[in-house]
Amino acid sequence: MSQPLPRLRLNLDFMPSPSPENPGLFIRDPYRFSDAMLIIPPVLVECLQCFDGRQTDLDLRAILVRLTGSLEVGDLERHLVDTLSQAGFLEDQTFEAMQAGRRREFAEKPVRDSAHAGSAYPDQPEALRATMERYMDGAGAAANRDGDLFAIAAPHVSPEGGWQSYRAAYSLLKPEHAGRTFVILATSHYGAPEKFGLTRKNFLTPLGEARTDQRLVNWLATRGGAGVEMEDFCHSFEHTVELQVIFLQHMLGPEVKILPVLCGGFGRSLYQGGDPEDDDNVKAFFEALGELREQEGDKLFWVLGVDMAHMGARYQDQFSAVAGQGVMSEVGMRDEERIARINGCDAAGFWDLVRENHDDLKWCGSSPFYTFLKTAPKARGELLRYEQWNIDERSVVSFAGMAFSKEA
Repeated sequence: MSQPLPRLRLNLDFMPSPSPENPGLFIRDPYRFSDAMLIIPPVLVECLQCFDGRQTDLDLRAILVRLTGSLEVGDLERHLVDTLSQAGFLEDQTFEAMQAGRRREFAEKPVRDSAHAGSAYPDQPEALRATMERYMDGAGAAANRDGDLFAIAAPHVSPEGGWQSYRAAYSLLKPEHAGRTFVILATSHYGAPEKFGLTRKNFLTPLGEARTDQRLVNWLATRGGAGVEMEDFCHSFEHTVELQVIFLQHMLGPEVKILPVLCGGFGRSLYQGGDPEDDDNVKAFFEALGELREQEGDKLFWVLGVDMAHMGARYQDQFSAVAGQGVMSEVGMRDEERIARINGCDAAGFWDLVRENHDDLKWCGSSPFYTFLKTAPKARGELLRYEQWNIDERSVVSFAGMAFSKEA
């Protein structure tokens, strides 16, 4: 009797093949449990619908017979199933072993290796230093803020596209900030919702090894409740903390001390109503983080690794987006409304705007922003620079450099 085929993993990336010589559907694993990348030929793309956990090999065989016009499809059927399985793209024992191995490998590593050196930024120290100097050139002396600056927000978009907003935020750092622990609240693009990912590992980049403040990680892991995901595998490949680290290292030295936190999305509140902290796990983490801020005071400096709106074809909108034009002009005004609520440290007002239309602006930085606002309710924010950037010809990301000072 035929058994259902394994289900195709739903958390894969699917996109048109980037190779004109090899058309079809390109598939890869954004979680990096698998390094495989496949191109499914156009004639076989329809077969993927059989991998839904319900249909069987007989259903797959029937589609192959219809598509090929041949009854001899046994070898093709086995090849397709075996290829998807060996790539780790099916929910089967092969993938379970692959996933467990990658998680174990990361847990056992002594440091968190740079995952985006050589792609998002140069992988050689001298080339990276020159690039960072180019990004920060002309920033000028940081404004005198009477020592009340305690947080900045910077993008996590490619530095080559967002360097002016990075520069606006990071130019405010001064040598006297070097002794603090930098609490990096960053977007977790792939982590579980209502979860906060921590790691004890130092972050290695071409500039050196940034030190993770293990004392504070341990304290937060103990007090943060079930919302904490300890040694979160997402840290191994997520770029949102890593890009802040290279700017911190450039400004303050390679051994800068950090407390990296990946903030999962607050989808429950976004789609079901209520506030994020109505979830007991989120509430416990907010309370622990707020207590940590009260306890450590000026020993901490806060960095938000956040982008804002994601609009256009790449992000499943039915239109092309151009920075500053058409629909993006309206997006800019809506971004300004949210930024005004952030600058006023109005967490409830900010979240009301995010929750409208289930966040049709797709602000991937909404959870770090909200986490910060709940942790530092008495602050005043300042927009330093706002930008929109065409990440491709039909899609736009918005982001900003911001500063936060203690309330007078």
